[in-house]
Amino acid sequence: MRMRLDGTRPELIDALFRLRLSFTVSHVSRAYPDRTRPHHWRIFLTTAPKDRR
Repeated sequence: MRMRLDGTRPELIDALFRLRLSFTVSHVSRAYPDRTRPHHWRIFLTTAPKDRR
C-alpha cells in the first residue's frame, strides 16, 4: 500500500513512528517541500500490514 503524508517535519517523524507500530514500512521517499505552505513537507511510504502471528 502506498501512503502520502504531509505536515511539518516533527509531524512527519511522529506519524512515521506511529505507523511503524502497525505496518511494515519498506520504503520512505525523500521529503518534498509543499509549495503552498511554508515549513510543510510531503513524503511517500510503501507499507504492508505487520504479520500478527
